[in-house]
Amino acid sequence: MPIDRIGSRNGSEVVQGWLGRGEGRDVDTMDPPKTSTTPGEASAVTEPENRSGAIAAPDPPAGTRPDTVRLGGEKGVWFDRITEAAAAAYVMAALDAGRGGWVVTSNLDHLVRARRDPDFRRMTRDADLVVADGAPLVWASVLQGTPLPERVAGSSLVWTLAEAAATRGRSVYLLGGDPGTAEEAGRVLEARYPGLRVVGTWCPPRGFETDLPHMQAMAESLRSSGADLVYVALGSPKQEKLIEQLREVLPGAWWMGVGISLSFICGRVRRAPRWVQRLGLEWVHRMAQEPRRLARRYLVDGIPFALVLLCSSLVRRFSTPDAERTRRPIKRAAAARTAGVEGTHGTEPVREGGP
Repeated sequence: MPIDRIGSRNGSEVVQGWLGRGEGRDVDTMDPPKTSTTPGEASAVTEPENRSGAIAAPDPPAGTRPDTVRLGGEKGVWFDRITEAAAAAYVMAALDAGRGGWVVTSNLDHLVRARRDPDFRRMTRDADLVVADGAPLVWASVLQGTPLPERVAGSSLVWTLAEAAATRGRSVYLLGGDPGTAEEAGRVLEARYPGLRVVGTWCPPRGFETDLPHMQAMAESLRSSGADLVYVALGSPKQEKLIEQLREVLPGAWWMGVGISLSFICGRVRRAPRWVQRLGLEWVHRMAQEPRRLARRYLVDGIPFALVLLCSSLVRRFSTPDAERTRRPIKRAAAARTAGVEGTHGTEPVREGGP
């Protein structure tokens, strides 16, 4: 259902009656990648890795929206065919042009939720960039004949975007995480990337989403910060819902839900070794860290769904027309309204430049 708002692009633009769901954090993080940066350009990984066995594809020019691929059928998610370095370059180019946006790092759990929850599926379609944060998603894209170039983990992208922002003297706001986590993560990022400015942090308490004065204060803090990037670490789907509510408070910023990433940045939690990541077994490491919270997600929901996804993707390769599996860049609902094109929340995004 649509979200009710009050006010307009200021600290009072908050949500009434929104009930957050899912306290768990579902985006894992990793140690910062080894990168090299040329002044004025987005950072690039010095030793590129094809971490999931995908077929390499050229990145689109910086600032150009990549083609998209749908996984999971009609109720699935559309993913942008883009590498991590190109995603960072795309965001920086948009910021340089004065355009804000929303990055969703969608994983297998997101795909499961999108099939069950039309509202969550709509939110992924309204995002401006959706990247595949999971090896099974990349494998499925290869089997489907529409290969994504690589896994783009939100846990890695938080570092890549921060480094690229530092080269431009841009800023970031850290929202969420456990008490003290955002402040610690901010200090780590500023120390690692001179030039990056952490312009605000906020750790909302449980139940904050029904506390109107708290929501207003948080929105005002975000607005007054003037941040270029906003990392929201609340777990899915709560972080996506909050981003959808508050993004117009900072319409020129880029927002990204980062799950548990702030805890990884500051070292409170560690990610799986790289060799485990390359094998696509990072979920085993995560489950060992939090078995009570993650065992059902991975063993009961995740593994069976992944097997079905892989098999159905192979079938779809030979039974589904290309036009239903891939398409050219799309205008999201908000962009369509800005351009004077019919488009509202809850509808399929408007195609851009033909079929």
